[in-house]
Amino acid sequence: VFIDDTALVIGDVSLGRDVSIWPMSVLRGDVNSISIGDESNIQDGCVLHVTHRSESNPVGFPLIVGRGVTVGHKAVLHGCTVGDLCLIGIGAVMLDGAEIEDRVMIGAGALVPPGKRLESGFLYVGSPARQARPLRDEELAYLSYSRDGYVRLKNQHRLGG
Repeated sequence: VFIDDTALVIGDVSLGRDVSIWPMSVLRGDVNSISIGDESNIQDGCVLHVTHRSESNPVGFPLIVGRGVTVGHKAVLHGCTVGDLCLIGIGAVMLDGAEIEDRVMIGAGALVPPGKRLESGFLYVGSPARQARPLRDEELAYLSYSRDGYVRLKNQHRLGG
């Protein structure tokens, strides 16, 4: 695991193997839990937060990020679930109860509204996010490429380079 010195990780936060948290990111598991799966990367300036439990919502909205997920710079993930091998574009926003299946790309600046479910194998863009088209073979391959590249970059930073 690599956590940049300028990142803030507080509360009930679980980080899997080979996770990287980059500069100025904030992961606040203060009122519910955050779980980040193996080989996922949270890029610069991201905000990850959760929603507390209440009488009307006894579970609240924890945040679950699957394995091999790339969360682009300045993205906001709030009380949502992200499947494995997804890419969350730069500046995208995902709100409470949103569910992202495996192998999804979310375009830069997209807004995924509360409770929205995004189907596996598609690109989603816009505000609110809408299904644009099926992912191409090279885009599906890029999901693993991004995961692997950030694991290598994490290892370089841990060695001081």
